[in-house]
Amino acid sequence: MSTPENSAAVSPVAKPDEWTVQRILEWTTNHLTQHGSESPRLDAEILLAHSRGCARIELYTRFAEVLTDEERATMRELVKRRAKAEPVAYLVGHKEFYNLSFQVTADVLIPRPDTETLVMETLSHLGDQAESTILEIGTGSGCIPITLAKRHSSVRITSVDISEAASDVAKSNAETHEVADRIDFQIGDLFSPLESGTQFDLIVSNPPYIKEDDIAELDPDVRLHEPHLALNGGADGLDVIRRLIETAPQWLKPGGWLLFEIGEDEGNACRELFTANGSYTNIQIIKDLNKHDRVAKAQLA
Repeated sequence: MSTPENSAAVSPVAKPDEWTVQRILEWTTNHLTQHGSESPRLDAEILLAHSRGCARIELYTRFAEVLTDEERATMRELVKRRAKAEPVAYLVGHKEFYNLSFQVTADVLIPRPDTETLVMETLSHLGDQAESTILEIGTGSGCIPITLAKRHSSVRITSVDISEAASDVAKSNAETHEVADRIDFQIGDLFSPLESGTQFDLIVSNPPYIKEDDIAELDPDVRLHEPHLALNGGADGLDVIRRLIETAPQWLKPGGWLLFEIGEDEGNACRELFTANGSYTNIQIIKDLNKHDRVAKAQLA
């Protein structure tokens, strides 16, 4: 972001040194539009609210306020980084999911609204059951296990991630949301850290499911900054999903459910994998709010 002294975007009716909230928002929106942001106004609001240490709504009640030098310097640096496609969530250090705020770093996938479909389906299976046990594969920020623990007071969860750095972020989030005592975070590849003989009522996962060749076509925000370990599902996007379907039966209680997020074009393939395995019944593909296939689930026969 250029300084007001040399910016061509400055309104002629404003003094050169008066960078108000309104003018900063207008300049930043135009700047990010030119640099390819899909939501430039929203990005500008989030970054400015972060720079000022206030809620977004407060920007609109303080349009005429002039930023301090410190606020301008902070905003300038954030906008420079955003113009290079660094995700807003990483810049401000948090992302909302299911009406909860989660700390995020470059070590974890940014929580997305699509994943709320998986959480809602899981909660529907829990109902009012007491002492349900869940295994969650692919902890990331912890948005899935933490949200489940917040919404269901008696559930106990084991959450596994291959990345220790990601697990550390999730542990911090669990402490923030006061559910750390009901989530056991483990480090390892899928089921590897579990004790033999352990079984769960539900197994839930948001696995990597992007086709390897498609990663190069993702938006720069995702392709350049989010962890490929959490994205790359192999040649057909189903590498990890196959392993989940094949291995989950030995870790599920009789009648237990396996649920996982999928890509919008993977529903039929997942149904075929469940059927071919022979251990499952009640196979279903659930659509998200945009009517895309989003969750595959099946019950242990």
